[in-house]
Amino acid sequence: MANTVKVGKIILGAVVGVIALATAAASMVTVPAGHTGVVVTMGKVSENTMSEGFNMKIPFVQTVECVNNQLQVYEVDATAVSRDLQTVSSRIAVNYRVQATHSASIYRNIGSHYETVVLMPVVQESVKSVTAQYTAEELITERSTVGEEIKALLASKVEEYGIYIEKFNIVNFDFSAEFNEAIEQKQVAEQNLIKTKTEQEQALVIANAEAEKKIIAADAEASATLKKAQAEADANKLLNDSLTELVLQNRMLDKWDGVLPKVSGSDSSLLLDVGETASNTSGTNQSTPAQ
Repeated sequence: MANTVKVGKIILGAVVGVIALATAAASMVTVPAGHTGVVVTMGKVSENTMSEGFNMKIPFVQTVECVNNQLQVYEVDATAVSRDLQTVSSRIAVNYRVQATHSASIYRNIGSHYETVVLMPVVQESVKSVTAQYTAEELITERSTVGEEIKALLASKVEEYGIYIEKFNIVNFDFSAEFNEAIEQKQVAEQNLIKTKTEQEQALVIANAEAEKKIIAADAEASATLKKAQAEADANKLLNDSLTELVLQNRMLDKWDGVLPKVSGSDSSLLLDVGETASNTSGTNQSTPAQ
């Protein structure tokens, strides 16, 4: 009998110990780093949350749901229509985080599927709204501006839920085959225009160079002609200055053959002038040796 009582006490003590251990284990909870512990008491969400690390709770009455407050990435495909009615398919990447102070509210009102419930529809709506304000070509050339506008609109819509948008990225834009072909043709046309313009500019440079050469050659020729004319004028002036009346008479006599010209008529002044010239010349020639 004594042995039976002793065994019973041992079993009871063991049971109590197990219960105590279970109760102690159920009273402890560890919240992972970067998370917030939302306390649920008998199905009711408490406003008081637990920070990361070791925490205590009421065993078997309270449970703790961990909400991730770390930076998370949400990627999704979005389809929209541009202002010029081009279909635009985009790959969107959103970096976001749940603010710790809103963890209990998000868990109570949305639950753990806040990406599907909140982010997905708001992202789609924001992309469609901003894309409709730009043409397809502007979506390409002003991609960063478009991204910033979508981010601002998205952030304003999810802020009330306690979701903070860290970064918004448009991974890529994709358009219809017809639009891509039109863009390619436009680029080819622009390249051809640039090539034609370059060739025209080169031809103009060559033409200007040739014209410059002709101008330089003409200037050189004109200068040479002017110098030649000036030299001839100087020579003629020198010659004219040297041709005195006496020199002219001597040259005429040097070329005279001694025969007087036969002149009919009453005017004999020419004969007299020639005779006088001959006499003067003869006299001059005769008097020269005496000196």
